[in-house]
Amino acid sequence: MSFLPIILMFIVLYFLMIRPQMKRQKEQKAMMEALAKGDEVVTAGGILGKVSKVSEAYVTLEVSDGTEIVVQKVAVSTLLPKGTIKSL
Repeated sequence: MSFLPIILMFIVLYFLMIRPQMKRQKEQKAMMEALAKGDEVVTAGGILGKVSKVSEAYVTLEVSDGTEIVVQKVAVSTLLPKGTIKSL
């Protein structure tokens, strides 16, 4: 009976912290695997670019006409809707 509060605390911790974090990681992994040429993304550093080449661990982003940078896939934080960069 004395373990009941501890068990309840772990159950609450699981549903409030661990489970949402696992869901977010799964969504992030699926997004990275689905990256394709032409997608518009934002990196963890805040750089906006259009994907021009995708390899196993790296993504080449076109940040302006004729300027490309290579970043790790894990640095891509957000996938933007098509046409977002042109509207900026």
